[in-house]
Amino acid sequence: QVQLVESGGGLVQTGGSLRLSCTVSGRSFGISLMGWYRQAPGKQRELVAQLGSGGSTNYTDSVKGRFAIFRDNAKSTMYLQMNSLKAEDTGVYYCYAKLALLKYWGQGTQVTVSS
Repeated sequence: QVQLVESGGGLVQTGGSLRLSCTVSGRSFGISLMGWYRQAPGKQRELVAQLGSGGSTNYTDSVKGRFAIFRDNAKSTMYLQMNSLKAEDTGVYYCYAKLALLKYWGQGTQVTVSS
């Protein structure tokens, strides 16, 4: 089992920044992929960013150049640095981790960007 706990969400004005954290505990050895999804009100959950075990990254087009995903292995924590936030970035952000064929999810953290 893998446990994921997100933090760092909140209310920010357009153009501002937030850093989300996802702390991993439990059986974390062997995680091949981690990332962030978000779900805006009335919309489907969408992939925001991914981080492979080798350090490769992937971003959805709308956040390229503004968001950065990275991890600190010593702290067992993955981060999503979000800059130049826009109203359309509003939503609940979920971190996930893929271990073998299973995908584990955090509880989500709310990000609200006000214009």
